[in-house]
Amino acid sequence: MDTQIADNGGNEIDAPGPRTNARERIRNLLVKLYGDRVAPAVFEKVNGLICALSNGSPVGADGPILSSKDVLLISYPDQVRQPGCVPLRTLADFAKQWLTGIVSAIHVLPFYPWSSDDGFSVKSWFKVAPEYGSWSDFDAFRPDFGLMFDGVFNHMSSQSDWFKRFLRGDAAFRDFFVTVEGDPDLKAVVRPRTSPLLTEFAGSKGPVKVWTTFSSDQVDLNFRNPTVLVKAIEAILLYVRHGARFIRLDAIGFLWKEIGTSCIHLPQTHCIVQLFRAVLDAVAPGTMLITETNVPHEQNISYFGDGTNEAHLVYNFSLPPLVLHALATGNAQRLTDWARTLSVPSNQTAFLNFLASHDGIGINPARGILNEEEITFLVERSIRHGGFVSYRAAPDGTQAPYELNINYLDALSDPGAAEPHHIVARKFLTAESIMLSFQGVPAIYFHSLFGSRGDRAGAEASGIPRRINRQKLDRGQLESGLRTPSSLRAHIYSAHLHLLGARRKEPAFAPHAPQAVLDIHPQLFAVLRGKRDSRKRVLCMHNVSSTSLTFRLPGDILGDFSSARVLWSNGPVPQSALGEHCALAPWQSVWLSPD
Repeated sequence: MDTQIADNGGNEIDAPGPRTNARERIRNLLVKLYGDRVAPAVFEKVNGLICALSNGSPVGADGPILSSKDVLLISYPDQVRQPGCVPLRTLADFAKQWLTGIVSAIHVLPFYPWSSDDGFSVKSWFKVAPEYGSWSDFDAFRPDFGLMFDGVFNHMSSQSDWFKRFLRGDAAFRDFFVTVEGDPDLKAVVRPRTSPLLTEFAGSKGPVKVWTTFSSDQVDLNFRNPTVLVKAIEAILLYVRHGARFIRLDAIGFLWKEIGTSCIHLPQTHCIVQLFRAVLDAVAPGTMLITETNVPHEQNISYFGDGTNEAHLVYNFSLPPLVLHALATGNAQRLTDWARTLSVPSNQTAFLNFLASHDGIGINPARGILNEEEITFLVERSIRHGGFVSYRAAPDGTQAPYELNINYLDALSDPGAAEPHHIVARKFLTAESIMLSFQGVPAIYFHSLFGSRGDRAGAEASGIPRRINRQKLDRGQLESGLRTPSSLRAHIYSAHLHLLGARRKEPAFAPHAPQAVLDIHPQLFAVLRGKRDSRKRVLCMHNVSSTSLTFRLPGDILGDFSSARVLWSNGPVPQSALGEHCALAPWQSVWLSPD
């Protein structure tokens, strides 16, 4: 039933049923967070923001519609540089030339004014850094590409105007940041870094200890103060207004602090994610929330909620280390066993599958799947291949590996070895093929799509290990490499074109199309996508080892694929690959469809 909802100006607005339900959820969630006395005033502010954006009508599509054509590209705003051209315009123009019809949306990493962490120490949620361009420059991506923006809400730059006003004692910002008095026991707090949890700053009334989860320049915001929540919602709606199809909630698991607890994944944090979802359901049902929680798998998937009330998409953080482990050992059993357990709670949710990103390869998401000996193997391999390792503070005071800081291509193929380009590319494309075969939505990092090696010199010069995978590229040099057929860049980019082109055409790769992971041979990772009673099925087979592999398909599958056509492969496919005893060359991938 429709109800009357008052906006901030006291006017009455007719709200359709689904939007009414979303508003009721917003009311109820605000009561859970702030209580009956405070919640009504907070609701009026949130409702006013919703009405100001939508003018009483939902913005955008009726709801999330994803298909096999959906592939995201992850890129910095100035990833491609061209003299005399605004970086956002350069990126948009480069994407239109090289990626139209290949990727559907671009995750533009934080483009806000910033002070450190390559953009993730944000000075303002509401501005575009002038060195990147302006809000109007995002128009250049349309209509070819959707957009994904970051909601960096856990923390803000210590150089931001908000924090400076907080330190000056401005009453409007008195409770904007998490502070600690005395010397409470904080041993239970989960740490993603080895830096101090608390940083002391000079306030207007003397020293003040501020919570700094990630670095001394990233001061944690206090969501106990409802004004902070309202500001975050205001930012989300600004991103919607500027065309965001996806909003990534960065480091969202750490959002709420409660001394005496782990301060991660607290009920209040889930409540806030549900609030963000309800706001989008009310005003922009076509915009999807993505949660970024680099944690063990069971904790990670908790952000799906009940399948309707939290994230639409959750990063599949266990996938990168498990694919690396499979190809590094030549044994896919751990990957197969884990993949067979995957499920999502509803057809409104999906995994965001990826291998590489602006960060490194998270180790925590593999804990409980790989044992400590296997994790140590990956750590040592990363170092041998020219990478770095980031650590976190463990509860017992020791340091534990947290992340492999290495380019994914280098993690698979030692850049110091003299491997031919076609072998390097074959291994890498098998890894990409595995990721692209998974149920969900794929995301590819810019450097992966264009075959970059790691920038160890840049990491060493900056003292920031993550910069090994964050090199910015000159457009002229990049395009020269792409136009040189013998180059590694051209080889990998061209292979991606064929791989992604094949994927786009097959409904079996839709995010919610059925998935069956086959346990056939330890050296083989095999996935069957599509409905059993449909000819629109695809069998994806991957030899993760350095030796040739012969195996037999199960009888029911063999019957369906006894006559098959090759959709894609990273090597020649002999007839024996399609017979009763299938054969794959080292590191070969093959996608088959019933003919």
